[in-house]
Amino acid sequence: MERIRMIGLGKSFGVRQVFSNVSFELKEGDRLALVGPNGAGKSTLLKCILGYEELDEGHVIKSPVASIGYLQQDVNLGDDSLADEIEKAWADVHALEEQLRDLTVYMEGHEAEEADLQRLDYLQNRIEWLGGYDYEQKSKRIVYGLGFSDEDLHKPANAFSGGQKTRINLAKALVRSPDFLFLDEPTNHLDMDMLEWLEGYLSSYPGGILIVSHDRYFMDRIVTGVVELDNHKATAYRGNYSRYVQQRNERLKADMIAYEKQQEHIRKTEAYIDKYRAGIKSKMARGRQSQLNRLERLDAPVISHHLDFSFPPAGMSADKVLVLDHLSAGYGDNRIIDDISFVVRRGESVALIGPNGAGKSTLVKTIVGEIFPEDGHVDIGNRVQVGYFSQEHEELHESWQVVEEIMNHFNFTEERARNVLGSFLFKGDDVFKLVSDLSGGERARLALLKLFLQGDNFLILDEPTNHLDIPTREVVERALQQFEGTCFIISHDRYFLDQVATKTVVLNEGRITEYLGNYSYYKEKLKEQEERLSLENKEYIGESNAKVRTQEHGELSQTESTEAPKKPNAYMVEKQLAEVESEIARLEATMKMYEVQLANPDVQQDLEEMASISSQITATQSQLDELYERWAHLCE
Repeated sequence: MERIRMIGLGKSFGVRQVFSNVSFELKEGDRLALVGPNGAGKSTLLKCILGYEELDEGHVIKSPVASIGYLQQDVNLGDDSLADEIEKAWADVHALEEQLRDLTVYMEGHEAEEADLQRLDYLQNRIEWLGGYDYEQKSKRIVYGLGFSDEDLHKPANAFSGGQKTRINLAKALVRSPDFLFLDEPTNHLDMDMLEWLEGYLSSYPGGILIVSHDRYFMDRIVTGVVELDNHKATAYRGNYSRYVQQRNERLKADMIAYEKQQEHIRKTEAYIDKYRAGIKSKMARGRQSQLNRLERLDAPVISHHLDFSFPPAGMSADKVLVLDHLSAGYGDNRIIDDISFVVRRGESVALIGPNGAGKSTLVKTIVGEIFPEDGHVDIGNRVQVGYFSQEHEELHESWQVVEEIMNHFNFTEERARNVLGSFLFKGDDVFKLVSDLSGGERARLALLKLFLQGDNFLILDEPTNHLDIPTREVVERALQQFEGTCFIISHDRYFLDQVATKTVVLNEGRITEYLGNYSYYKEKLKEQEERLSLENKEYIGESNAKVRTQEHGELSQTESTEAPKKPNAYMVEKQLAEVESEIARLEATMKMYEVQLANPDVQQDLEEMASISSQITATQSQLDELYERWAHLCE
């Protein structure tokens, strides 16, 4: 079994220690999440493990033949097409194919020698082992699963949006089904359909996976263990994210109890020593002093400082806070939203969800007046004060210092501005940073602070958790749960929406559907709908088969012959297609694992083991053939 062992890893930047004595192991079949607050060094640790940055201490042990896929954040792409970018992931296969072509041409004009035949056999087997004979099919399944179309394949990679570029790099990491995947924020910029596809793909992945993520819902569904990096140290936990939180809290509680008990013991012992140091019990006092000197002191549990705030009381507004009346909007001739109507009432927390490109941001910009409606209108209720959190933070002034952003906007003194900034973790000289120099998380915190200080009673939040670490997300959740006003939220953070939403609005193909509950409620209702549609499709298939049998016996009545059976539901076809693709990806990865085992010299010496693996390969290939046929049928 392939594994990667991290032993005593340490890294510093100058005098600032990032992490020290980090040790854990990643094996095939492990799906580990690396979590911790922003700035803890998670991305740096990944780069050190993979050799992109040098370690100051410790070492990494891994097999030299183990293949690795790596998704980095913010990797620039050139002007090659999307298809060409994916082809780069198969560069070694293409090099072997070139060698095979050259050898074949040579052998056509010369008498083949034994060495040529051996070389030919090696190249063919190597290409097959690397998945080179069906790489196009494998690549397309990944690319389609991540939301790209055939038309996208020919577009220059640098013409795509930032989120699409992230998905291109994710596709490049996944297409080869490597032994180990290192994924830095893989869920960024994925819509919910893509998130579910990725969860299905990774949850059945046979190799080892190490993921840096702030997506708690995603981690709950796929990870088998968590490595927490905080205060320069790493602590490993078994189970998914929720289990990790439970274990961490239990450990912190136990550590605090043990520390407090030891401190109490030390205080009592020192009091005894002071009392009897010079008296008749001085010998006993010296003995206790010796015991105290030998005592291994426990460190006080370190509790990280996190953002802590709550919104001020919201002023009373009209019952109908927002009314959209037959609203249509878009850009020029491109109408994105078409004739939608709904009402947001006082006290509601409405989640707006939908696939990328469905028009969520267009709708929000229309509501806040940045885009003028093409038809219909937007009505804001009486006494409604709108606070808008934009995911791009256009309201921030790039050339201002952080402290100036607060002083100028709210007419605060520098002292007062620094006090409120301190409560949002802008300490010391951080307040004099230029806004343009802030990280994504710092910009989000500054925008949240401005929203907090405005005291509005209707908050429109466009991706409010982007760039926030998990502790900060939890604080925002608590603040919104206690908020007395009204919220309208766009987010891909399903865990966050489960905590704060009271209604879910789905926007797709210019239309909306409302669900009177949070994200999990919406998923339950969607599942019920899918089950009904599945039953209808089974009935349709049964009716169609019965009519075919009737036709074969020449017994079809004139009335029946003119009845057209209902078409299968398109949504169900797409869902079945996604399920088949996920299962194909899983079985292909399993096939690769078997092939790796067959290439192991130790296995080759064991005929019984060889026969067992070959039998499993045959069975798996049979399953794949059936799935390929079903996939082709669904694509028709």
